Order: sequence, then structure tokens, then C-alpha cells
Amino acid sequence: MAEKCVKIKRATLEAISKAAKNLYPNEFFALLGSTKKNSIIDEIVMIPSLYGKEHASFRLDLVPVDFSIKGSVHSHPSGSNFPSRADLRVFPKTGEIHLIISYPFTINNARLFDSKGRELEWQTID
Repeated sequence: MAEKCVKIKRATLEAISKAAKNLYPNEFFALLGSTKKNSIIDEIVMIPSLYGKEHASFRLDLVPVDFSIKGSVHSHPSGSNFPSRADLRVFPKTGEIHLIISYPFTINNARLFDSKGRELEWQTID
């Protein structure tokens, strides 16, 4: 059975790109949300986080109970846009969709994964 294609608003991806660039050389972390019932990713949900050069960390107890949250997004300043072992441990705790954007933090440097680390198809929409 083929996975459905995840849709992400271009403006949301541009905001993610800008946030990752602004925090470079540290990692950026946030949650992904969908404000409508159509499940299009169109929101970045910021939670208190610590940003470091090789990690970004947050407390799960600070994640709001919010059914619009679909997953997480973080940057990899190293240039790899594949999940690390630590990412794979966190993914199931933060939703179903996980975006990693790597240096130089353009839309072309983004990949999307499910909570098990399998790559997902996605497209940007206006």
C-alpha cells in the first residue's frame, strides 16, 4: 500500500528555512501543525527548547495537548538530512511526520520521514 503524499505550505517551509538559518550553527527544533482538517502542514509550533551545535533538546512535558500537532521539524547543520539514532528515538514521541532540513537550509535540503524513520513523499503547495 502506497503512503499518501504529505502536503506542506510553501510559506511554512520558508519559515522553517529562515529559522534554521537564523540559529545556524546550532540546530533548530519545533513542532509541525495543521490548522485545518485537511492535514496540510501549515504551522510551526514553537516550544521551549535548547539549541546546540550537535543537538536540540526539549522537554516532552512542555509539548501542548494539541491535536493539530502532526510531528516535528529540526535542522541538521552538519549537512545530512537523514535521521540520527537520537532522532529515531524521539520521532514516535512527537507525532507521525518529521521534517529534517540540512545545511544550507533550502527547501531542496529537506526530507520528510514517518515516526519509524521511513522517508515519505511530500510536496509544497501555495
